[in-house]
Amino acid sequence: MLDRLSSSQEDLESEELREDAETAGCTRIGDCRDRQIVTVTGTLRTVTLRPRAGVPALEAELFDGSAALDVVWLGRRSIVGIEPGRRLIASGRISMSRGRRVLFNPKYELRPLGRE
Repeated sequence: MLDRLSSSQEDLESEELREDAETAGCTRIGDCRDRQIVTVTGTLRTVTLRPRAGVPALEAELFDGSAALDVVWLGRRSIVGIEPGRRLIASGRISMSRGRRVLFNPKYELRPLGRE
């Protein structure tokens, strides 16, 4: 109890996200390796439109309390429901780009907003 009172809000949110990933049966992002097929869950921290090789690409950072990864939808300018603060489950093959984990065009499921 004392640990929870002395922890920062960010630490508490990270712990909640790690527990959520475990409950959902997903792989922790921090445990993902290059070329591994995974299912991960977390909260979108940022969503940006960033062209790649002249093609529009919607890019989001997914955080699960252990680490972050970039989720990229090539050829998309926007996707309804993909916004900062939204929780989702994403599946696909991890790749490494510039030292960061990336999921390109993942299969995904939006999680309900608010408390579950």
